[in-house]
Amino acid sequence: MKIDIGIASKDRKQIADGLARLLADTYTLYLKTHGFHWNVTGPMFNALHLSFMTQYNELWLALDEIAERMRALDHFAPASGAQYAKLSSIKEETGVPDWKGMVQQLVTGHETCAKTARELFKRADEANDQPTADLATTRMQAHEKTAWMLRSLLS
Repeated sequence: MKIDIGIASKDRKQIADGLARLLADTYTLYLKTHGFHWNVTGPMFNALHLSFMTQYNELWLALDEIAERMRALDHFAPASGAQYAKLSSIKEETGVPDWKGMVQQLVTGHETCAKTARELFKRADEANDQPTADLATTRMQAHEKTAWMLRSLLS
């Protein structure tokens, strides 16, 4: 059945491509954050272990919202590690950095997600796609706030 929601097919495709990049960045950041939650050590263990858990839970819920927005635009969401590796701007971590290294990587990851969401917002706004623009705004707010809070640990 043809979709007719007031957004042209080519615009929906461009927006879905932006959502796919945001999904990949978010998933990669989710995995990194969860891994850091498991493996953090040192004097900041308790605070970071709990903070990372809060962060990865928030990221997990965001994944569903992003993927479901893609489906509402009649595009399939990428759902494999190989697809995420191609689409993500965030590098995976295969080692176990110290707590400061973890925090620094997460700051960078959240800043990257904020930039990806900001690019998505531009595309959505140009296409008069308010739901996607709203989702992008919500994601920017979450990532910018988390990056700020993590940066404060490194001052």
